[in-house]
Amino acid sequence: MRGKFITVEGIDGAGKSSHLAQLGLMVRKGGFEEVVTREPGGTPLGEKLREIVLDVAMDPRTEALMMFAARREHVVRVIEPALAAGRWVISDRFSDASYAYQCGGRGLPKEVFAALETVVHPGLQPDATFLFDLDPAVAAQRSLARNGAPDKFEREQAAFVQRVREAYLERARASSGRIHVIDAAGTLEEVRERVVVAFSRAFA
Repeated sequence: MRGKFITVEGIDGAGKSSHLAQLGLMVRKGGFEEVVTREPGGTPLGEKLREIVLDVAMDPRTEALMMFAARREHVVRVIEPALAAGRWVISDRFSDASYAYQCGGRGLPKEVFAALETVVHPGLQPDATFLFDLDPAVAAQRSLARNGAPDKFEREQAAFVQRVREAYLERARASSGRIHVIDAAGTLEEVRERVVVAFSRAFA
């Protein structure tokens, strides 16, 4: 039996990565093995591209091409083999992130994004995506509290982050139920309860 493909999305600081372990636990409770991965990254080449794309300023189309190059390796080396083996894949970001950050944030034409999706992962979309939605001002405060130097996306101005959020929500409205929007405000425990409800709804 082919596995399921789950992705988590949201603006930086929304707290999505904090719930990867909870999603993995729910998958295991269902009797399945999970593979947890991330984008950009997930493969040796993808991790090298991640270092570049998160830190080096570049043209929006160059940025999108690098994201999708890393994604192609991710799909063929990690995601598709795991799904074919019956494992459930949980990825911290996938193509919805490119729509939000490159189209919404950078202004990449949507037809360019659609063409790249068709070339890089034709016919492959997540079975369920959990979008952690949060006011950008609150997300910024959370990001400031984290350790480590911010990457170039985390250093963007508030207007950029707001465009990213709006693009995520636009994508969710057009997803025919694939994208489950989770209110990421509140305590970790409160958000975790919402994740459990959304997961149960997605895989009822």
